Amino acid sequence: MRFEANRQRGHGSASAMTVTFTRRHMLAAASAAMLSTHQSLRAAPSLGERNADADIVRRVLALHPGVYRYQSPRELEARLGAFTRDYVAATSIEEQFLHLSAFMAMIRCGHSQCNPYNQKKAVVQALFERPARLPFEFDWIGGRMIVLSDRSGHGLPAGTEIRAIDGEAAPHLLRRLVPYARADGGNDAKRVAQMAMRNIDRFETFDIYQGLIRAPRGGVFRIRYRTPNGRSGEGEFAALTPDQRRSTRHTLETDGTSEPFWTWQMRGGIAVVTMPSWVMYNSKWDWENWLKDRLDSLSGAKGLVIDLRENEGGNECGNFILARLSERDIRFHGYRQLVRYRRTPAALDPVLDTWDESFRTIGENARDLGNGFFELGIEDSDTIPVAAPRLTLPVAALVGPVCSSATFSFARRARESGLVRLFGEQSGGNLRGINGNGYFFVRLPGTGLEFDMPIIGNFAQTPQPDRGVLPDVAVKPTAADIAAGRDPCLTAAMQWIGSRA
Repeated sequence: MRFEANRQRGHGSASAMTVTFTRRHMLAAASAAMLSTHQSLRAAPSLGERNADADIVRRVLALHPGVYRYQSPRELEARLGAFTRDYVAATSIEEQFLHLSAFMAMIRCGHSQCNPYNQKKAVVQALFERPARLPFEFDWIGGRMIVLSDRSGHGLPAGTEIRAIDGEAAPHLLRRLVPYARADGGNDAKRVAQMAMRNIDRFETFDIYQGLIRAPRGGVFRIRYRTPNGRSGEGEFAALTPDQRRSTRHTLETDGTSEPFWTWQMRGGIAVVTMPSWVMYNSKWDWENWLKDRLDSLSGAKGLVIDLRENEGGNECGNFILARLSERDIRFHGYRQLVRYRRTPAALDPVLDTWDESFRTIGENARDLGNGFFELGIEDSDTIPVAAPRLTLPVAALVGPVCSSATFSFARRARESGLVRLFGEQSGGNLRGINGNGYFFVRLPGTGLEFDMPIIGNFAQTPQPDRGVLPDVAVKPTAADIAAGRDPCLTAAMQWIGSRA
């Protein structure tokens, strides 16, 4: 689920792609060549250039397959008007970035964003490399900011609640941040999850927006807190630099590595595989043989737990497991794949960067639906051929709101097939369908800011609720669990497996 600023190339044509490209790594598409042409911030764009940028946003969105999924044309027009007014009036790159990010979030598409990994280097330095990080990792539990790990030297124990930052109540800060979070439809749990700070990505969403709208004064935060034993306190906490944050990062990079970045443990006869990423596009690790060897070793084991709670997606690694659990090929109801153009307008081609030129003509042979959409067909990725030898032991998966691309699809297939029991919280993504499959990386000439735009909209064939996948067993940790170092989700899954052994 991590991704860096290297374009992912060589993934084949659009017809070979699936809905599940991760929004974090697969969407990290700015190539070194692209970046090398933008080494420094240009002079402030003129009023005319900012107007031209806003017009490009308007014209590009006409190609977005999901732009009317959750809003009417009239609502979009009103929002475009407000965005144009604010973006054109903004004279700093910080304001321009915030206005563009908030507008992209209004589309309610989890794959449409001002991607930090695709911004030019000067923008990254100006906006994201500020020494303004809160000096702890935390999660939002019931709207409360709960410390997972203190990096400040103050010794705050896990489970401490951060009550206020520089006089602003933490829940109020969350409400200010959420409008910048991207998620599909009404899946607000995903938006809140993005604003947690678990230190698993090079660029954390919380760090980016907190650094822009709640920067520390003089490099110091004034923090009010309450420890798990009820003791209240306050103090000055020095902000961390980006390098200090990354020095304690919990996850490995996947690009170019041949080292495994999953872990496998046996606990009382139950195998627990932790998969923080399924991004294998640029990895040299032979994950299929690694996983095959371990699945083959499960003879005599009580069961298998797959921990996907921090995994946003990537390749369809979950299909490799599902194929081993079934007696026959598994067929799911695929989503209709729709696009909004036959060919991209020539005038926009200079600002639509991508790794596959066929994306520009993806709708040429599609069926005209007569309503501005062209149908490519039904996705062909929702049949999983059976693989031997079959595993007959109970399998549980731990899921949550981070699971929003390939892991969302896995959760949906697990729930539909009944082959895997889900524990945890509602997934990210949306059962109505998500947008993805291929992307344009749109760089605005005036400000130089970039946003990612998915090309194909995946639409459910039958009416679906506006939410992610619900687990079979709902388990949500509490602040007390964090303070005690408990993992109730994993415990519930292992107890279920133990009851079936």
